[in-house]
Amino acid sequence: MGKLSLLTELWQFLRVRKKWWLLPILIVIFLLGALLVFVQSSSIAPFIYSII
Repeated sequence: MGKLSLLTELWQFLRVRKKWWLLPILIVIFLLGALLVFVQSSSIAPFIYSII
């Protein structure tokens, strides 16, 4: 029961129930999360936080 099974289950849910409109929302949420994790440990953090 790791991340792979969660992603597989999510993909099956989207495919079976035809919820393709959820995919862009999930991608944007993932990218924002990755940006926040990256920015916390870098020297460009003050610039990104002033933009947001």
